[in-house]
Amino acid sequence: MSLEPVDVLIIGAGASGAAIAYSLAETRMQIVALEQGGWMNPLTYPSTGRDWEARAWGDMSINPNRRGLASDYPVNDSNSPISVANFNAVGGSTILYAGHYPRFHPSDFRVRSLDGVGDDWPIDYATLESYYEENDRITGVSGLTGDPAYPPKEVPMPPVPLGKAGAALAKGFNELDWHWWPSDTAVATEDYDGRAQCINLGACLSGCAQGAKATTDITYWPHAVRAGVEVRTHARVREITLDDAGMANGAIYYDEHGVEQFQPAHVVIMACNGVGTPRILLNSKSERFPNGLANSSGLVGKNLMFHPYSMIRGIFEEELDGPKGPSVCIQSQEFYETDSRRGFLRGFTYEINRGNGPVTTALHGMLSGRIPWGEGHHEGFAKLQNRVTGMVGICEDLPEEHNTVTLDATLTDAHGIPAPKIDYTLSDNSLKMLEFSVERATEVLRAAGAVDVYHESPIAVGGWHLMGTARMGTDPQRSVVNEWGRSHDVKNLFVVDGSIFVTSAGVNPTRTIQALALYVADKMKQNLANLFD
Repeated sequence: MSLEPVDVLIIGAGASGAAIAYSLAETRMQIVALEQGGWMNPLTYPSTGRDWEARAWGDMSINPNRRGLASDYPVNDSNSPISVANFNAVGGSTILYAGHYPRFHPSDFRVRSLDGVGDDWPIDYATLESYYEENDRITGVSGLTGDPAYPPKEVPMPPVPLGKAGAALAKGFNELDWHWWPSDTAVATEDYDGRAQCINLGACLSGCAQGAKATTDITYWPHAVRAGVEVRTHARVREITLDDAGMANGAIYYDEHGVEQFQPAHVVIMACNGVGTPRILLNSKSERFPNGLANSSGLVGKNLMFHPYSMIRGIFEEELDGPKGPSVCIQSQEFYETDSRRGFLRGFTYEINRGNGPVTTALHGMLSGRIPWGEGHHEGFAKLQNRVTGMVGICEDLPEEHNTVTLDATLTDAHGIPAPKIDYTLSDNSLKMLEFSVERATEVLRAAGAVDVYHESPIAVGGWHLMGTARMGTDPQRSVVNEWGRSHDVKNLFVVDGSIFVTSAGVNPTRTIQALALYVADKMKQNLANLFD
């Protein structure tokens, strides 16, 4: 069935889709967003019940293969040490993120010039600075001004309290005279834009029932919907189609009843993350683009970047916060910029977390032998419960063309659309950075008073950040989209999610993804008269 044409069709209603819809709404164009998930009901989030830890490994798991919800698609990541994490709903993966919300550094846009690796971005920090500020205002960011690791910036709300865990880790960093600072977080520490402040429910990674965590279903989307944008849920897109002139003219999708629909559009915007976007583009084959839509460069699906994560935890004698949230409180960027003496290029951020819930504590304790089975079990558990805290090292991942998203030859989703296949290996640079991050974090934890330390590196279920598979650039042979997100090959096709990242930086990407989406929207509005030239 073919529907009435719209001016702008956005594929995906997560972090980037929400931001660009909000910004473009002021044009009064007819805008429709297709989202294969639905609207979330906070009353059903795990933190409203006692089984919140179990559900974090079930229907609210970060891993789509483990969740297996009707809104999910399978991902073949058997050829990767890191599995993909995502979520399909209005709000996308912001539903399940921790809310750690740093900006890129100015150096992150100049990696080739500074360190001779990767490529420089065609834009810089100054280009995005005003869009960072706009995004911070809409999202509602908590933090503390004056961080010496960054250029001057303001944040709308006071920082998340350090708590016992943050104070303990800060003591360790102080002992070593290393940088730390209260994290910028997408968590409201006071009432903000109709959202109530955080009340420390915990379980931040499986949805915030309080509404304090800034998921885009409660930040950008209410404003966009009131401005006239339509969000069409349970719409699973199969492919983007072309007209005879080689312009995108809409999308074929399956509606909530499994009926095939065609939504015509004058402009198509991809906002499906660094795995979902190349999946659809590669599946959109035609005589003009036999290797996938907008893929004359051959780079759609290549240069996948993950952010390898190390996790380092310390056990303390005194009782700390346990799982009481927000889950993030402080960060350190002591090892962010390149120092050749370390044996690797670029660097990482330490994101300091709080602690685990009782079930996770018991499982980790038993599997590691720290809590015995049978006799002595309760005594062993008491020594760990609310006494574990630590950090993750968010390591910059360098772009490498052999790290790819392709279409699986046999695995499909419920509608027969080929599933994405991940082929990814850790570089020597990443392995050295991970090892270094574990060693330095161990020093911090010991300095903070930890009596025991353990780690996992890389975190196998840590593929939260999906970047680089439709990179931006000025050279059509070395990039998929131009410096403002427009396809080199198809002039009315745009990409605004993490796919367009040139490098990954050593920080979580969501704040930059949303700033980029606002920037692309602004460029589109400035060029409406000659958008397709």
